[in-house]
Amino acid sequence: MVLSDSVESLKGIGPKTAQILRKFGIKTVRDFLYNLPRDYENFEAPVSISEIRPGKVSIKGKIDSLTTRRARRRNLTVTEGVIRDNTGAVKVVWFNQRYRVKQFAPEKEYYFTGSYELKNGRYSLISPSAAEVAEIDPKSGLSPIYVAHGSLKSHDFKRLMSKSRDIFVSVPDLLPSVEHGMRAKALFYAHFPNSLKSVAGARNYLAYEELFELILAARLNRRENEKLQAVPVPFNKDKVKDFVGKLPFRLTNAQRLAAWEIFQNMEHPTPMNRLLQGDVGSGKTMVAALAAYEVAMDGGQVALLAPTAILAAQHYEGLNSLLESFGVKSTLLTGATKHKAELKKQIRNGEIDLVIGTHALLTDDTEFSKLGLVIIDEQHRFGVEQRQKLMLKSPAGVAPHLLSMTATPIPRSLQLTIFGDLDVSVLNELPAGRQEIQTKIITEVETAEKLYPEMRRLMALPPDQKKHGDRAHGQQIYWICKAIEDVNGSSKAVNVVSGGSEGGSGPNSGSEITSVKKRCKRLREVFQDKRVEFLHGKMKPAEKDAIMDQFASGEIDILVSTTVVEVGVDVPNANLMVIENAESYGLAQLHQLRGRVGRGASKAYCYLLTSGDMAPSRRLRELEKSNDGFHLAEVDLKLRGPGEIYGALQHGALDLRIASLSDTKLIAKAQKDVEQFLLDPENMVKYKELMNGIKKYQQITTLN
Repeated sequence: MVLSDSVESLKGIGPKTAQILRKFGIKTVRDFLYNLPRDYENFEAPVSISEIRPGKVSIKGKIDSLTTRRARRRNLTVTEGVIRDNTGAVKVVWFNQRYRVKQFAPEKEYYFTGSYELKNGRYSLISPSAAEVAEIDPKSGLSPIYVAHGSLKSHDFKRLMSKSRDIFVSVPDLLPSVEHGMRAKALFYAHFPNSLKSVAGARNYLAYEELFELILAARLNRRENEKLQAVPVPFNKDKVKDFVGKLPFRLTNAQRLAAWEIFQNMEHPTPMNRLLQGDVGSGKTMVAALAAYEVAMDGGQVALLAPTAILAAQHYEGLNSLLESFGVKSTLLTGATKHKAELKKQIRNGEIDLVIGTHALLTDDTEFSKLGLVIIDEQHRFGVEQRQKLMLKSPAGVAPHLLSMTATPIPRSLQLTIFGDLDVSVLNELPAGRQEIQTKIITEVETAEKLYPEMRRLMALPPDQKKHGDRAHGQQIYWICKAIEDVNGSSKAVNVVSGGSEGGSGPNSGSEITSVKKRCKRLREVFQDKRVEFLHGKMKPAEKDAIMDQFASGEIDILVSTTVVEVGVDVPNANLMVIENAESYGLAQLHQLRGRVGRGASKAYCYLLTSGDMAPSRRLRELEKSNDGFHLAEVDLKLRGPGEIYGALQHGALDLRIASLSDTKLIAKAQKDVEQFLLDPENMVKYKELMNGIKKYQQITTLN
């Protein structure tokens, strides 16, 4: 048996089980072996039933009298039974776990670990985990806990893994310069631990293996990119100095440094592959304008790809006003653009220097005569194929320079690994005049007392004297909800981002999330003299654009919206952001949403509404005390792990199962070993499985 064999070739896995596994990405023997436990239960010292006390307990016994009933509360089933040992008996209860009825054999002994507490006037063991005594190593007392996949629960994976014990000896080594059989040994002890020490050693090696693959992929990407040819763009000091000198504001030092790094890159005959990352409002567009100006002055064309029509139009308005007087001809190309045929003819003939657009830039009939620079805003919104399609519109035999931009600050450890083949510029200063946003956590029950008066006070203030908001009577407000409308008594959730290790939406999901339309109706009742409208991602593009135009022009006082406003919307007169059910969003998304305000001259505020009586999570407390997106990115990495962070940065799946990108020592070791590996070209042939395995990582940032 080889690791690339179908998962169905394993003992105990028939067509039905294989179908479930494939649905969750477990398609091969390798996938199955790398489906590692998420945790381990320690059954080393169970207490007798006669000795149990309230709190978390572990007991050993047989179970009988199992029944399942539907509770009065809708959509809740209760499974009950009795656990016995030679000292007594205790009632056990599980909620919404009907499979427990078929899990246990009356004649077998099991370990049970859970909370022993008072429930409905009687002490019971509540929703305990369970493991058959015969399956637990008596020396370690450890039992792996697997993430459930559909109908396959943790105990199902333990059973299937036990049937596959004999295949571990045939697992080949993956990496060079490690002890022979280390990979097989690590995988075996991850699934069948004989001590906590063996688990730690196994996971440390497997984490190193992951980091090695990731870093190797990035290094090979850089090698391949350096083989490509590009048209050099010479730095024109006099013209750039004149351009900067005529700007109505002063560039930050971070903007100057980023622009200089870009100018230096573009002077080379190999294509630039640079990521410009900056916090919300740090001035990325201004840096992009400098790059576009440099290319246009040298006779090349620039394409700027934006994820939405609203953002593309916003970029066009800002860049055209900056560049037009310097002889740069710009145009906007979106799905709604009229006279496309004539416009595309001008682009094809090289009559237009800067083309700003959405996916309309990617169509086959959009052709450039001398595309020299591609700028991709919010680059994580576009897949590899979409990026490459635009890159291939350059003249034959050369690749355009590439500048990717993101407003999601990337932790340093991610830069060193995932984006190791990219040059990175960081904008860590805010331009003069940008307001720091004051953030407050309040409970929903305090809304009427604390929030509504603050909203009235703000809407009574004079509007910022800005281009946007010219029809506003006062300052404006965003109110963010997670659902669109009530469907049969419950809300249809959209744009839900996992809260990660501190929990997702929890009790706030489903019918308990106030819908956009319901919240809009309520706010219209409270603020009858104000204009309140709603916006969500399911509306037609023309409807969304119309609402955003009205909000930008000041015709709407309060905009109730889903997270469709998360990226790119710039309304300087909006100075208050309310985020409902804030605990059910990830930290990065909360920071992005907050960044929609504070873009004018007035002080800005963000209120994080929480429900229930639980203390605010750490991510909300961190957001309340910090406006630094780079600090919050590091916190987010620790709270959620690299897989979820990466999911917010890039289409695709990073799929790091074990490695922690905060483990700088392990990253340093993997980097050193990768450099050694690359010294011998024969390694590319010798380690075939390794080279095949890194292909998924090589699709992340490669140019070709």
